[in-house]
Amino acid sequence: MTRRTFAASLAATAAAKSETKPAPLKLTVFSKHLQWAKWDEMAAAAAEIGVEGVDLTVRKGGHVEPERVADDLPRAFEAVRKAGLEAPMITAGIVDASSPHAEAILRAAAALGIRRYRWGGFKYDDSKPIPQQLAALRSRVKDLAAMNRHYNIAAMYHTHSGMEVGAPIWDLWEILHDVDPQYAGVNYDVAHATAEGGFGGWIRSAQLCAGLMLGVALKDFVWSRNPKGAWVIQWRPPGEGMVQFPRFLAMLKAARFDGPVQVHYEYAGLGGAEHGAAKLDAPRAQVIAQMKRDADFYRARLREAGL
Repeated sequence: MTRRTFAASLAATAAAKSETKPAPLKLTVFSKHLQWAKWDEMAAAAAEIGVEGVDLTVRKGGHVEPERVADDLPRAFEAVRKAGLEAPMITAGIVDASSPHAEAILRAAAALGIRRYRWGGFKYDDSKPIPQQLAALRSRVKDLAAMNRHYNIAAMYHTHSGMEVGAPIWDLWEILHDVDPQYAGVNYDVAHATAEGGFGGWIRSAQLCAGLMLGVALKDFVWSRNPKGAWVIQWRPPGEGMVQFPRFLAMLKAARFDGPVQVHYEYAGLGGAEHGAAKLDAPRAQVIAQMKRDADFYRARLREAGL
C-alpha cells in the first residue's frame, strides 16, 4: 500500500465513523425507587418497567451499604445482569476523595466494568465569598478526579435546585471546566435545572455544560402553593409539568450525548417508592404499571428526537 493509498484509507475510515448513527440511548432506573425490593426482585421490577439499566444506590440505606461494597456490589450487579439489564452507573455517597469508603467503592465498581458514578453534596457557606469557595472546591474536585483516573471511572455531579453548589450550574462549570471530563463531569437533571431557570436559564446552563455532561436525569414538575401559601416544587408525571423534553432531547442529540439517561420517580402516589421507601403502601402491580407508563413516555420522546 502506497503512502497516498494509506492516507486515503484513513480518511475514508474517519468519514465513515463520523457518519455512523449513534446507538439509541438507554433508560436507566434509579434504584432508590425500587428500595422496597431486594436485589433479585429489584432487578426483576426494573425489567418489568421496561428500562435497559439500573443505577444502583451504593450509600447508607441503599441497595449496597458502603462498608459492604466489596462483597455486595458484585451480588447486586449480578442480579441486574441476570435480569437481562445493564448497570452502567451507581449513585454513591461520595462528596470528595476523603469520603468514607470512597476508594473501596471506586475499586469495586471499576472491577465490574462500571465506568460512571453519581456524586455530589457540596454546600455553600453564606459567611464566605462565593469565588473563594469555588477555588477551594476546585482543589477537592481535582483530588477526586485523580482518584478516578487511577480506577478509570468518571464522577458525575448531580444538579439539584435550591441553595447548594451545582443548583445554578454555572458554578459547576467554574469548578470543572479545567478537569478532564473523562474523570469528573455533570449529571444534568433537567427538571431541577428548569426549576432554577424555567424561561431560558436551563437552556443556557445546558449549553454551558454540554461538554461536561456525562449523564442526565429525567423527571417533571410544576410550581404550586403549599398549605402555607409558599411557592414550592410539586413533582408530576412526565408530560404534565414544565420540562420541555423535546427541546432538551434535541440539544442532547446535537451534542452527541451518549451517557446514561436516568428515570427518576419523585411524584406522589407511588406507594412510597417516590421517597425510597423500604416497603410499598400501594399494590406492587399498580406502582410498576405507573413506572412503566413513564418509561414508555420517555422512550417515545427519545425516539421522536432520534435518540
